[in-house]
Amino acid sequence: MSKPYTERDLSDIFDNDLTRRRKELSDLKMATKAADNAAKPVLLRAIIAMGYAHWEGYVRTCANRYFEHLTLRRKPFTDYERQIYVNNHLMRLDALHQSRTSLAARCTLINDILDGKGNRFTFVNPELIDTKSNLNTDVIKDICLICNVDPSPFEQDRAFLDILVLKRRNAIAHGQQEFIRTDEIDDLVANLLALMSTFRSLLENKVYTKTYAA
Repeated sequence: MSKPYTERDLSDIFDNDLTRRRKELSDLKMATKAADNAAKPVLLRAIIAMGYAHWEGYVRTCANRYFEHLTLRRKPFTDYERQIYVNNHLMRLDALHQSRTSLAARCTLINDILDGKGNRFTFVNPELIDTKSNLNTDVIKDICLICNVDPSPFEQDRAFLDILVLKRRNAIAHGQQEFIRTDEIDDLVANLLALMSTFRSLLENKVYTKTYAA
C-alpha cells in the first residue's frame, strides 16, 4: 500500500479509493435494474447496505490517510494546529474515564500533556477515527472535529443520512423487511457519493492550503 508522502500522493489515494467504491455501487445499480422481480427486492436492500458500507469505509480511509500524511512529515506538534495535539491525548483521557486509574497515572498524563508539545507528531491511535459502526450525522461531526474541518455540509443532509440511509441500513442489518423503491437508487447513490466527496474535499483542501499548520 502506497504512503501519502506528498499532497499528490494523498490525492491519488483518495481518487483510487473513491473510484473503486463508485464502480461497485454503479455495478450494483445496474444489476438491480436488470434483475427479475424475485431478485430485485434483495438487490435493492443490498444497495442500502453496500452504500452505507462505502460511506463509512471512505470516511475512515480518508481521515486515517490524512493523519498519516501529517505524521510522515515528522514535525513537532508545535508546527501544527492545536487540535492535532489535543487528539494525541484523547484516547488516554478516554481510558482514564472508563477505568479507576490511580492518582499517579493521572498525574503522569497531565505532565505528559504539559511537557509534550515539543515532541514529534509521528503516530495516530487507530481508534481515534471511531465511526461507531453507525456513521450518522452526529458521528461524522465528531470526526470533523477531530480533523478540524467544517461539519456544516453534513448537517444539511441529516434527514438523508440518518433516516434514508442509516435507519434503513440498520433495519436491513437486523434482518427486518425494508421496502426500497427502484426509482430511489440513482439519487441515493449519487447523494452518498457526494457526501464522500465532500469529506474528501475538506481534508484535501486543508492539505493543499496547509491550514493544518500552526
